[in-house]
Amino acid sequence: MTTPGPPTRPARTKGGELRAKVARLLADRPADTLTIGDMARQLGHSHGAVRNAALTLVRRGEADQGGMGQPEFRANAKTAAAAQTAVISPPGTHPPRGQTTTARTTTPAAATPRQTGPIRRAGGQLYHPRELADLPDVEALNRLRDADVPVLLYGPPGTGKTSLVEAAFPDLLTVAGDGDTTVGDLIGEYTQDETGAYVFQYGPLVTAMTEGRALLIDDATLISPKVLAALYPAMDGRRQIQVKAHKGETIKAEPGFYVVAGHNPGVHGAVLTEALASRFSVQIQIGTDYDLALALRIDARVVRVARHLAHQVELGELGWAPQLRELLSYQKTEAVLGTKAALANLVGIAPVEDRDIVAAAVIKAVGVKKIAPLTLGKQLPASAARQPPGSTGSAHRGRSR
Repeated sequence: MTTPGPPTRPARTKGGELRAKVARLLADRPADTLTIGDMARQLGHSHGAVRNAALTLVRRGEADQGGMGQPEFRANAKTAAAAQTAVISPPGTHPPRGQTTTARTTTPAAATPRQTGPIRRAGGQLYHPRELADLPDVEALNRLRDADVPVLLYGPPGTGKTSLVEAAFPDLLTVAGDGDTTVGDLIGEYTQDETGAYVFQYGPLVTAMTEGRALLIDDATLISPKVLAALYPAMDGRRQIQVKAHKGETIKAEPGFYVVAGHNPGVHGAVLTEALASRFSVQIQIGTDYDLALALRIDARVVRVARHLAHQVELGELGWAPQLRELLSYQKTEAVLGTKAALANLVGIAPVEDRDIVAAAVIKAVGVKKIAPLTLGKQLPASAARQPPGSTGSAHRGRSR
């Protein structure tokens, strides 16, 4: 039995043009709420591409999203302006941050909205955009996606690579790479259903291609080059892959499909091969923004320690320094267990070979005599056990058996 091919799609459009089409459709029906399916049918584009365009409009404040379960979209006061044909302007044509310009739709220098405030990611956490090529980083990534330019983000773990991609692309799918990642983890494989029958379960790469979504290959350089080779035909001019395990089926990428990868150079086993590097035309170094850490009211002494240790890492004198992830963890731990425990934990999460240097830096900055990794102590006596508020020791003993 031959599996019917996918329906014929219209000529491919750039992401900005499709966003304008979605905005125009919403603006023409200001009293209606439309689902992804409604808009996809009327516009003749894939569900995935329309979803990405609609979510981008919402993120930019140019449309509203509602609905329980299945998302619904409707126009707001900014939708009509967004319905003008979007043009990707070259870097350097935007005004300095804080200035505004009158929108122009007849010149390639027309500026799109700039997202400088915090962005709420899918998990609810806030992401604070940073500057990249004279643009907010999330906007820069969206422009690169519109132009089909794959991006490789590299830097130490905990610097915000994944957070940036999640903030930029609400339709994101993620593959967490490691040495055990297989082709099946990317493309799909046969699994058993409830009846015991074997069915083919498509992987995130196929899903992203058929739905026109963004795909993050996290820790890509930990994945075997032979496995990554399965990804390359989807990223080049072919924009398709062959699923050999499933009847040799050919999967074609829908508009909106986009690949971004993460690389941690200092992680053991991470190898950036020439084949992988050549697939990513733009490579962006990501480091911790210590000024942001201060703005988030993390203990200035600890931020100063982290900055000092990071400088030692740059000089090759040290292998590890706390990044923003560790600093945020310190802040949460301090709020729950207190400063002493939070400092001890900060020292304890450092690699063993760097721990003495980290401890010395903390001692010097904070002014304590000694600090060691957070460790369980001796067993507490029964009388020291925590009692319910308002209870007495005798009452507690009376209830015990």
